[in-house]
This record gives sequence, structure tokens and C-alpha cells, in this order.
Amino acid sequence: MMKVYICPSCGWMRVVSRRREVECYKCDEKQMVLAKLDFAKYAKMSEEERKNYSDGWIYIHQRKHGV
Repeated sequence: MMKVYICPSCGWMRVVSRRREVECYKCDEKQMVLAKLDFAKYAKMSEEERKNYSDGWIYIHQRKHGV
């Protein structure tokens, strides 16, 4: 099963199949977060839609943590 992870630091998204510990290759964050986005939907998204999702995710999660 393909899973989509997102970096809590930079918002970069990565697709993996069997890994639980997923590091970010863009900013070297040690642990990415499993996104609430299934692979089928991610695959249908354009680059702009993926960027918007990432930006929104970062905005929401930074507000939750008081950043």
C-alpha cells in the first residue's frame, strides 16, 4: 500500500510503500508525518494542487503548535 508523507518542517511530500520511518530529502528532517491523503487522490493532483495542499497543511499545523 502506497502512503503519502509530508515534512513538518518544509512541507515536501514523499510517497513510500512499506516504511514507517520516513526522512525528508529536502531539509533533512528526521521524521515525516503521514498525511491524511490517500495515494489515489495524490496521484490525480496537479503539482499546483500538491503545493496548495502542502502550504495549507503547514499553515494549519504551525497554528496548532503556536509557531
